[in-house]
Amino acid sequence: MKFYLDSTLQTAATIVPIFEGENIEDGFIKQIIDIDVFKAKFKDIYVYIDKDTLHQTILVGLGEEDKLDLNKYTEAIGKAARHAKSLKITKYGVHCKLYKDMTQAELVPVVVQGTVLATYQFEKYKSEKKEYDAEVAIIFDNEPQAELADILNETVNIVDGVIVARDFINEPANVLYPESFANRVAKLGQDIGLEVQVFDEKQIQDMGMEALWEVGKGSDKLPRLIVMRHMAAPDDSEILGVIGKGLTFDTGGYSLKPSDSMKDMKNDMGGAGAAVGLMYAIVKNNVKKNVIGVIAAAENAISGHSYKPGDIIGSMGGKTIEVINTDAEGRLTLIDAVTYSIEKENVTKIIDMATLTGAVLVALGDIATCVITNDDEFYHKLTEAAKYTDEKFWQLPAYEEYKELFKGKVADLANAGSKLAGSITAGMFIGEFVQGKPWMHLDIAGTAWSDRDVSELSIKGATGAPVRTLYNLIK
Repeated sequence: MKFYLDSTLQTAATIVPIFEGENIEDGFIKQIIDIDVFKAKFKDIYVYIDKDTLHQTILVGLGEEDKLDLNKYTEAIGKAARHAKSLKITKYGVHCKLYKDMTQAELVPVVVQGTVLATYQFEKYKSEKKEYDAEVAIIFDNEPQAELADILNETVNIVDGVIVARDFINEPANVLYPESFANRVAKLGQDIGLEVQVFDEKQIQDMGMEALWEVGKGSDKLPRLIVMRHMAAPDDSEILGVIGKGLTFDTGGYSLKPSDSMKDMKNDMGGAGAAVGLMYAIVKNNVKKNVIGVIAAAENAISGHSYKPGDIIGSMGGKTIEVINTDAEGRLTLIDAVTYSIEKENVTKIIDMATLTGAVLVALGDIATCVITNDDEFYHKLTEAAKYTDEKFWQLPAYEEYKELFKGKVADLANAGSKLAGSITAGMFIGEFVQGKPWMHLDIAGTAWSDRDVSELSIKGATGAPVRTLYNLIK
């Protein structure tokens, strides 16, 4: 999409948000409200067509004014943008009304996020594609402020990062496997100026990344370690490590998943896709921070070479692990990626993102991301960063007593154990390898992919969560 900060674009339609009970003094909008065909309840839509010009006005309800916030405003714009798409309108304006204490600077991201994310589609492999693109004018009653151009550019880059994540995650596993994933990330790095280094299966073994190797060695598509470096603050000693789970497909291994649970397992690299999308946004906006993205990419498949329940394996961090369940593989790949980021890239803080457990769907559904952390202040900053996105987070406890649930009987640790507190113990397993660094684990199994439209922005399939929140946190 292309955006304009003026009203000179010749448009076929204008999106006009109205809150419930708003006092409209005259004109056709007042007439529409007076005859009670449009009540302006939240996300209500009504289209008025001027009989002379055929210009369409898409009224969208914002609901009650005292309940309106930026997230609901974005949802409403998203609903209207979807309607414009359904009408095949490719040039339209969005009339941005400043309600409450809202500013022009806040409403530019509302329009960009609402229009782009709500109208996203992944139709790459359809014979008949319904391609859609639009030009959108962002219209204010007063003259646009000077800094809006920079805000617009920044927001477009962030949203493009979300699209990068969605596109990677939506790719099928026969197209996107560890080697091809690594090649695509390297190509993206060349295009945008992001440093990317890829380690192959021999280098992975030479570095002692036994846990990653054991998970991926059973597939013909062998593992890759993908490292993305954005070191834009040379005088800052802080380096954030962003670790993404990169299982390009997960059969469950010998602990085989039921077929119905396997059909969407191309999405098991949701954390990796989000890591790439986040790095894209950071680089495009030249954020003056040091960020290292690390992806342990593997395919968990079955063969005579695959690891098996009962195996004892090592790890780059030195601890031994008893394999109880080969379908608890994500934590094994992540611990080697975490150790690598600390020992080879010298990160000082860590965030890992993973579609890690089915248990998190029972606990939080597809609404909120589960957080396990050893640093409550780190989590507080995350929730502050999420305020102006529609992404939600919830911290679960990490009590010492939970560690008994994944203690190994014949090794240091077990990769699975009791059915109790599955999301907590999976996260805390990773926490055993952070070497005391401030760390947050984000279990995005419920929020990176959805079988329904959770919101106007979080549609079926890959959502791109939590790219926008983490960008805000890092910036």
